[in-house]
Amino acid sequence: MTTPYYLYDTELLKKTLDEIKKGAATIENSFVHYAVKACTNPKVLEVIRDAGLGIDCVSGGEIEVVVNAGFDPSRIMFAGVGKADWEIQTALDNNIECFVVESIPELEVINEFAAKKGKIADVCLRINPNVGAHTHANIVTGLSENKFGINMADMMEVIRLCQELPQINFKGLHFHIGSQILEMDDFEALCRRVNELQDKLDAAGIHAEIIDVGGGLGIDYEHPEKHPIPDFENYFSIFRNKLKLRKGQELHFELGRSVVGQCGRLITKVLYVKNSGPKQFVIVDAGFTDLIRPALYGAHHRIVNITNTDDDMETYDVVGPICESSDVFDKDVRLSKTKRGDLLAILSAGAYGEIMASQYNCRRLPKGYTVDEID
Repeated sequence: MTTPYYLYDTELLKKTLDEIKKGAATIENSFVHYAVKACTNPKVLEVIRDAGLGIDCVSGGEIEVVVNAGFDPSRIMFAGVGKADWEIQTALDNNIECFVVESIPELEVINEFAAKKGKIADVCLRINPNVGAHTHANIVTGLSENKFGINMADMMEVIRLCQELPQINFKGLHFHIGSQILEMDDFEALCRRVNELQDKLDAAGIHAEIIDVGGGLGIDYEHPEKHPIPDFENYFSIFRNKLKLRKGQELHFELGRSVVGQCGRLITKVLYVKNSGPKQFVIVDAGFTDLIRPALYGAHHRIVNITNTDDDMETYDVVGPICESSDVFDKDVRLSKTKRGDLLAILSAGAYGEIMASQYNCRRLPKGYTVDEID
């Protein structure tokens, strides 16, 4: 099998999905959507589809992928700050569950296309709650300075516009404050803000059928073997106990990284071990074209030598072949003594790994396999 390639543990994925469903079941009228931007590997999607999750899409291409994978279009939430005309029309043609609208101009365009097709478009308004998340600056999405969502001060005006536009049906409010969130206080802060906004809706006599709190729950990149499944029990309990839902309201979640992050790993072969003064470099055949997170975010992934598992450890910088200085997976990594031809596994790579691969330097895209295909 040619390296580099992604390897997915579907049994771990199934256990993770079981925990998600168990946690969500403790909240009446709750629905979980998989944020498909995390990973679209066909075998992974098949497992998630069979588990009965809905879908969160952020592009027309994602809508096409999940519909072709057998997901029910009527359970697709379509978000995204810049929906192109063809994407809006694709969503309308597939009769998706709901548009997540992020601006007045977008709302007007959806109304226009829905009128041409003789359809009514259900919409949730993505409200920017100005709630910060303790995570990387590039994946914080809920502050007023971010490009996402509608300002809280404009919420009532936009709801009134929804009520005036003939092809628009206002369904509720949507929120998403960021990704890779591990501090549960961030979700509690979101609940407080949603409660405040719901009080404003009550005062205006407006009922939201849907409250969508997005996703954002992180995974343990440092100790993936100890914590292969995120703390869904605590996550769902926060919304169950802190969010003041109105009678009959639906609560929607959009989980991505926490669903698939730990079930995937990138397998790469050692090309050379290079001694360079005080540094030892392990040069592998994977690069940031295959896993961009370390170069893009300075993200940390545990790396293990799966060919040599001895306790004789040495310190290396693990780097790729791309002609960019940022093509580094990690520095000062402790690995079992490593040589040319060894296989390394870069762990916790199921989310934003294969899906973000590129062909820079005219490299081939990595393939993805499941464990049972390897066995």
